[in-house]
Amino acid sequence: MFENLSERLERSFKILKGEGKITEINISETLKEVRRALLDADVSYKVAKEFCDNVKKKALGQNVLTAVKPQQMMIKIVHDELVEFMGSEESDINLKGSPAVVLIAGLNGSGKTTFTAKLGVYLKKKGKKVLLAACDTFRPAAIEQLKTLAEGAGLPVFSIDGESDPVKVARAAISQGGYDVVIVDTAGRLAVDQELMDEIREMHRACSPSETLFVVDAMTGQDAVLSATAFNEAIDYDGIVLTKLDGDTRGGAALSVKAVSGKPVKFVSTGEKLEAIDVFHPSRIADRILGMGDVVSLVERAQEQFDEKQAREMKKKVAKGKFNFNDYYDQIQQVRKMGDIKELAGMIPGVGNAMKDVDIDNDKAFKSTEAIIKSMTPYEREHPEVLNGSRRRRIAAGSGTSLADVNRLIKQFEGSQKMMKMAMDGSLQNRLKGLR
Repeated sequence: MFENLSERLERSFKILKGEGKITEINISETLKEVRRALLDADVSYKVAKEFCDNVKKKALGQNVLTAVKPQQMMIKIVHDELVEFMGSEESDINLKGSPAVVLIAGLNGSGKTTFTAKLGVYLKKKGKKVLLAACDTFRPAAIEQLKTLAEGAGLPVFSIDGESDPVKVARAAISQGGYDVVIVDTAGRLAVDQELMDEIREMHRACSPSETLFVVDAMTGQDAVLSATAFNEAIDYDGIVLTKLDGDTRGGAALSVKAVSGKPVKFVSTGEKLEAIDVFHPSRIADRILGMGDVVSLVERAQEQFDEKQAREMKKKVAKGKFNFNDYYDQIQQVRKMGDIKELAGMIPGVGNAMKDVDIDNDKAFKSTEAIIKSMTPYEREHPEVLNGSRRRRIAAGSGTSLADVNRLIKQFEGSQKMMKMAMDGSLQNRLKGLR
């Protein structure tokens, strides 16, 4: 996400390298490159021009401190303007009423039904009792798709067999009772048309939602902005959801939709996993566009998978020197749940650009490791010290890997053991210091 835009912006800032101060001449040259970078990212000409005009106005009005280089000052100004264009700060979902009704709208193929399930999982984690209403009676198999997604997450789905009127389905779902939130998945079309607009208006009137979210495929660029404008005119939605930000997107939709529609982006969705949903933080996205990483989001992802009870048990095991391959396997599963490895790496400052050309298969990256651990006997997983040469050869044959692969994994495991023990010992030393 945003790799090409990040690279182009980085090149544009280099024009100011070595300059003693910001002048109208050198800033014009820099902003010409910034504008080209935005246009190449599929940002509309009007938005790109307005963005660059604002940056120029702010940059020329700045008194650059002697301790701050013009290049650094320019990066800060562009960062602040990116944040401003994308919405300044995150916007929370509005859940009012009993039940609170959330209406999900969008075109076919935007990821609307998948996002409905993702939002259900997100709200369930926050302690809400959620019902999903399958009201996409237009697209074949849409109801089954929602049921399949919901089943894996343990979420109930309301539907009426043979009912083609989505309004009737929605009203019946809302009247069920016993739920904090009802999320209504609506029908879409391949393109904006009058029939779709009339239907979504009727659904909106019938449901009286406290929150209406428009789902847009970030990979569609300017088409995303056009559909966002059309839907906003029809139902005056509350916020936007950007999906497929992990795909081959140039980032233009993320930068444009707020500026054009005036509505905040509330969520971003990356990947097919139901946990792959994030609140949209403009400042963090700006950090990532400018190659500064997003450590806060990375930590939050880790905390979502963090089990406090399990962590305490792990701490005891490490202290006693009993950390084994079962624990190592559990840690791998937690990392996998955090999301795509390349995306996670991009959240680390300086790593994103370095990995932009690296192709990483998330499943393949862990497959051999999991196969090796699963090929061990329960006793071997509990007691790694017994893994001699003959056992290692048997594990390699059983897992379809080489002896070198098995040896490499065991070495990595032993390294993890040592690092965790050192961390524990350091923590103990700090506590002892505090008592002195």
